[in-house]
Amino acid sequence: MCLLLSKEEKMMYKEKAHKENEKRSSQKTVAEAPPVPAHLTTKMPSVPPLLDASDPAVVAEVFCFLNIYSHGKLPSYCEQRFLPCEIGCVKYSLRDGIIADFHHFIDPEVPPCGFRYHCQTASDATHKIPLSGFQLPCAGYAVVLRELLEFVRPAGGVQPHVYCRYDSRFRVRWCLDRMATVTGIETHLELLAVEDLVTELYQKKNQKEPSKTWMCRELDGFLWDFCSNTRCKWHEENEIFYCALASCKKIAYYISRSLAAVYGVSLTAAHLPEDAADGESRHTRMVVLDAGRFQGAKAECSGSDRDVASPSQNQELSLSKGDPPRGVKNVLYGASTMRGRGITRLVKSASDLSQVL
Repeated sequence: MCLLLSKEEKMMYKEKAHKENEKRSSQKTVAEAPPVPAHLTTKMPSVPPLLDASDPAVVAEVFCFLNIYSHGKLPSYCEQRFLPCEIGCVKYSLRDGIIADFHHFIDPEVPPCGFRYHCQTASDATHKIPLSGFQLPCAGYAVVLRELLEFVRPAGGVQPHVYCRYDSRFRVRWCLDRMATVTGIETHLELLAVEDLVTELYQKKNQKEPSKTWMCRELDGFLWDFCSNTRCKWHEENEIFYCALASCKKIAYYISRSLAAVYGVSLTAAHLPEDAADGESRHTRMVVLDAGRFQGAKAECSGSDRDVASPSQNQELSLSKGDPPRGVKNVLYGASTMRGRGITRLVKSASDLSQVL
């Protein structure tokens, strides 16, 4: 038997069916949603904005520069990619310079079977910290993490900004995660790139960014490698300039030298070492900020600006190029760009002579 419904009844039942379908659809979505992992539900400490709007706040802002050295880098198929052996960190502001520093040698784990020689060889080529039998006390992971968190965290409990070189960020992040996993201590440290900080500081003041090539060359330079009060005591006494603490202080020196004049800050002994290699310990440099002249517009770049990274991008330790012999100072600025003019003239004269003959 067929029941005939009026137009009003058909509309009423159609509306009821539509509401029922919406209700079932929402219940299905909630049921299929995956559970949120427990570690993501933990309330993270609040992170303040990178830079305040006013110049006085930027000048007084405290930044932490961090680096962790390792006994080489192990292949990707190894569970232990790094063996952290040294950590350095400095607190810095444009107004006060280096406020405080933190340094520890770390008691490393046992290298994977078959990789001991690989790890020691990498150490001998850089920071020269022995894999075993080191005469200085080394702190365990728990001590390092607790003291590091106490060092970087201000009294207010606000999460600080911690920076490291872009090329070192994977190593530093991995070492922090490894120490946190072994000890069960949560760090919640967000690692940012020093290069991004410098770019933002320039952009805020001059609405232009520096050349990435120039920035990486300056950060990789060895201008302050042999200056006093830059390396830790052991690396200073043994005349080894690959030092985790020194790498952090050199970032502070670079920012002081490049940005003090931009923000009208007077340099002090806390900003730069007294015995800077080029005699410019209290002098600032003018920087060309029109990066487009040197590296083209961003839209024309393939990939990100990281393609123009420092020459040490493929090295796990951000090391200087062209390291000078001990006791020899290199002149970084004002040097002639006409390198090899003598040999060029000799080849040219020989070519001219051959044409005559």
